[in-house]
Amino acid sequence: MKTKLITREGYDRLKQELDFLWREDRPEVTKKVTWAASLGDRSENADYQYNKKRLREIDRRIRYLTKCLEQLRIVDYSPQQDGKVFFGAWVEIENDDGDIKRFRIVGYDEIFGRNDYISIDSPMARALLKKEVGDVALVHTPIGEATWYVNEISYIRPA
Repeated sequence: MKTKLITREGYDRLKQELDFLWREDRPEVTKKVTWAASLGDRSENADYQYNKKRLREIDRRIRYLTKCLEQLRIVDYSPQQDGKVFFGAWVEIENDDGDIKRFRIVGYDEIFGRNDYISIDSPMARALLKKEVGDVALVHTPIGEATWYVNEISYIRPA
């Protein structure tokens, strides 16, 4: 089950996507469907079939975003979080082999299309919560337990 949390930036991004789909993309595709339908036989009309399919996809995404935005809880940064890993933190970690990873802990709906974001529900994020710089996080993975050391915590995107 996914946690219903989101950062302010993530919420704004989803809201922009919903506005774009509802105000720009959907009306444009609807015009194309209307035009294609006016040409006659719809069974062999590729424009009509493609745009009807596209319209269903847009409507599905609009329904998802509308429901999602109603249920999500925005988590804003608080100065009390400084020094520990919480939701919205940028974290740099390192393992015994010297591998370094840097990512931000965010909500499920924010991770898609981003390599530098991980979900709050992931084993890595769960292991890192409430850790401080220098702490050890034991992450349970399918191949065993992995040890990671917290190098840096920030709530402002690092350069």
